[in-house]
Amino acid sequence: MADNSKQHKYRQEIQQMMYVSGETGEPSVETTAMIEEIVRQQVIEMLRNCTELATRRGSRSITINDLIFQIRDDAPKVSRLRTFLSWKDVRKSAKDSDDKGGDADLGVADDPAGGVMPGGPAVEEAAKKNKKAKVKLPWEPSSYYSQEVPERDDEEDEEEEEMNYITLQRLRKADERTKVMTREEYVTWSEYRQASFTYRKGKRFREWAGFGIVTDSKPSDDIVDILGFLTFEMVQTLTEEALKIKEHEDLWKERSGGENSGNKKRKLAQGLFDPPNEGKTPVESRHIQEAFRRLQARPKKSRAMLNGTNLQQRTNLKLF
Repeated sequence: MADNSKQHKYRQEIQQMMYVSGETGEPSVETTAMIEEIVRQQVIEMLRNCTELATRRGSRSITINDLIFQIRDDAPKVSRLRTFLSWKDVRKSAKDSDDKGGDADLGVADDPAGGVMPGGPAVEEAAKKNKKAKVKLPWEPSSYYSQEVPERDDEEDEEEEEMNYITLQRLRKADERTKVMTREEYVTWSEYRQASFTYRKGKRFREWAGFGIVTDSKPSDDIVDILGFLTFEMVQTLTEEALKIKEHEDLWKERSGGENSGNKKRKLAQGLFDPPNEGKTPVESRHIQEAFRRLQARPKKSRAMLNGTNLQQRTNLKLF
């Protein structure tokens, strides 16, 4: 038990991430340990692939593009990550402006009534300076040309459109869960949204992820922040998939007359203003294991292309 407690360092953070993802129960130590090990394997695989890419370039240092390249096929996730990096750059620029000149650089003044007074051209200058920068990737077609098409303010971003569906789905689920919360519960939920593998845990994360063993590259702050973003997404994806599996399992037990089916039917007969009946029993390690198996499944197209051949299918770890 002592060895396990030393090896698994993120039980509290994983519990908080699972709570935000919809798991209101308290998962067992075995469940959180399995999630942590799965996420760790994913991070190590990403770092190993990034190191190979850097070696091909003749470099010993991995870059943020090497990391983003690992998830290039997941367009919504890439879009969310680029938005995360863009707003991080905006916050950094705003902080630098505050350190240099405060409100003078921002071009705005505080209204005595509590609002913000326009500052004329200075506001426009500051807005351009602190505008959300678009993260460009070297494998995109736009990077093949020396000149860029100027962006229009009224032009909709295709990446944001790709991201909207999944984002709206998550916002809808979050709204359904939070609208029945008390003030204290909502404060707790808001705090748990800040859970991270990396924030103020840089040294612990570097040791946990295998920096210095898997890769000799010293990670920059941006790389650590990206990995922190991706690990949260991994826990969220695993939890959401496991909750779906558990929901289907519970539904099957009810329809097949499983144990205590009568009691469950009476519990399902809720009033209009009763809170949703969720999280009564937490997901178990078998749900996480099945969720991981489904996330590792290869698309039918890739399997069909190998039919009738003697080639073996790839069994490398699939990133999610």
